[in-house]
Amino acid sequence: MRDGDRGEESLRMNSADAVEPRSKVMRAAFRVFAVIERVGNKLPNPFWLFWLLALAVVALSAVLSATGLSAVQPATGKPIAVRNLLSADGFKVVVDGAVQNFANFPPLATIITVMLGISVAERSGLISTLLRRMVTRVPGRYLTFVLSMTAMVGHIAGDAAYVTLIPLGALVYRAAGRSPVLGCIVAFVSISAGYDASPSLTTTDALLSSISTAAAHTIDPHYAVTPVSNYFFGLASSVLVALVITIVVETVMARRPDLAADETDQPDPADLSEVEVTARERRALRVVGLVALAFIAVLVVALIPASSPLRGPNGGVVNSPLFTGMALVLGLFFAVLGTVYGKLTGTFGSARDVIAAMVEGVRSMAPILVLFFAISQFLAYFKWTNIGEIIAVSGAKALRDLGLHGWLVLVGIAVVVTVMNLVITSGSALWSLAAPIFIPMLMLLGINPEVTQAIYRVADSVTNCITPMSPYFVMALGFMQRYRKSAGIGTLASFTLPLTAVIWVVWVAFFVLWYLLGLPFGPGA
Repeated sequence: MRDGDRGEESLRMNSADAVEPRSKVMRAAFRVFAVIERVGNKLPNPFWLFWLLALAVVALSAVLSATGLSAVQPATGKPIAVRNLLSADGFKVVVDGAVQNFANFPPLATIITVMLGISVAERSGLISTLLRRMVTRVPGRYLTFVLSMTAMVGHIAGDAAYVTLIPLGALVYRAAGRSPVLGCIVAFVSISAGYDASPSLTTTDALLSSISTAAAHTIDPHYAVTPVSNYFFGLASSVLVALVITIVVETVMARRPDLAADETDQPDPADLSEVEVTARERRALRVVGLVALAFIAVLVVALIPASSPLRGPNGGVVNSPLFTGMALVLGLFFAVLGTVYGKLTGTFGSARDVIAAMVEGVRSMAPILVLFFAISQFLAYFKWTNIGEIIAVSGAKALRDLGLHGWLVLVGIAVVVTVMNLVITSGSALWSLAAPIFIPMLMLLGINPEVTQAIYRVADSVTNCITPMSPYFVMALGFMQRYRKSAGIGTLASFTLPLTAVIWVVWVAFFVLWYLLGLPFGPGA
C-alpha cells in the first residue's frame, strides 16, 4: 500500500518553489501533474471510495436486473443474468455475509502471514544492513547500477525501502564525489518505477496472486495463480529496469549542468557511520546467508522423493503445497533469517523480542486491513451480482470481433492501468478493481491470468515516481531539499518524467517480446 495523509499539505508548500520548466513538453507535463493533483485531492479516501463503488454496484444491480441484462457463459453455455442486491437474497449477501466477505477476502490472510516473517527480518535490522552492505564501497562506475539493483532487492521490505534507500542513495553518491540529488533520484525511481520487479519473491507476489486467483475463479473455479507465477519475468525485469535507469542516468541525467551546484563535499563522519556495516553485522550476514542456503536446500531435498507430501497431484511441483502455500514458506523463511540475525547482532535478546517484532509488523498493517474490509465488501457484491462476469464475456466478444492480436489488447490494458495509477496509487486497491474485469475477459480470449497480471505489474509500477498523489513523491522531494534548498515539484519531475517515459516504453516492449516468444512468466506459467 502506498498511502499518506501529509502529501497534499507538503505539495502546496513546495509548489511555490518548483523550478520553471524550460521546454514545452515539460511545461505541458507539469500542467498535467497539476490537473492530477486537483482531481486526486477531490477523490475520497480509498476506504470511502470502495464503499461508494459498492453502493454504485447495489444501485446498478437493481437497474440492470430490471432490464433483464444477461450473457451466455462460453465455457458452459449457460445464461448469466444480473442479480439484484436489493432483493431478499441480496440483503443476505450485504448484511448476513459481511463478516464472511471479509474473512474470505484472498489477500487478507496471505499478507498477514507473509508480513509476520518480514516484520521480524525488518525489525532485526537484517534488511537495512543487507541494503547498506550492497551499496557501500562500490566502484564509482558501477554505483548507479548497484544502487538500482539494491532497490530491486529492497522491494522485499515494501514501502520501508523508500525510507531506507533514498537517504542512503544520497549519502553514497556524495561520498563518491557525485551529486547527492542524483543519488536520491536513482534510489527513488528504482524503488517506485520498478516496484513490481524484484530478483526475489516479495509480499507483492503473494498479494497480487491471491487477487488474480479469485478473479480467475469466475471462469475456472480450480485455477490457481501462485506467488511464483511471474517470478521469471520479475527477475528479468529487475535487471532490465536497473540497466535502463543506469544508461539514462549516466548518459543524460549526470550531465545536467544544475547538478554542479549540489553539495558534493564529503559527508560528515556521523553520516558515514550510519552507512557503514560493522564487523559484527558482516559476520551475522555471512551466517544468515548460510542459513538461507540451508533453508532452500532442505526444501529442494524434500521435493526429490516422488511421494513427498510437498508434491502436488501426480507428483507435480508447480501445483504442489509448496507453491500454493508460498505465503507460509516466505513468512517462515524471513522469520528464521531475521531471528538468526537478531540473535547474532543483539537486536533480539529473547524469544519475546521476536514476537514483539511480529506484533509491531501487524500493527503497522492496520490501515491496510481497514481498507481491505471495504474492498472485500465491494468485490463480494460485484461477484454475486454477475456484473463483472457479464462485462468480461461481452468485452471478450467485442475484442474477438475486432480481431485484435493478444499483445495489442495487453498493451491497451497497460495504457489504461498506467493512467489509473496516476490517481489510485495503491497497487492492491487498483488490482482489486481491475482484476475481476481483465482476468476473466482475457481468459475467454485464451490469455492466462499470469500474463494479465504481469502486464498489470509493469503498468502499475512505472508511473509511481511521477504522480503527485503518491506520498513517496513528497518524501523524495523532502530528501532532495536537504541538498538543494530550491528544489520543488518541478525539479523532481524534471528528473523522473524522462526516466519514466523511457522505462515505460522499454519495459512494455520487453513484455511484448517475452509474450510473443512464448517464454514462461514463472514456474508452470
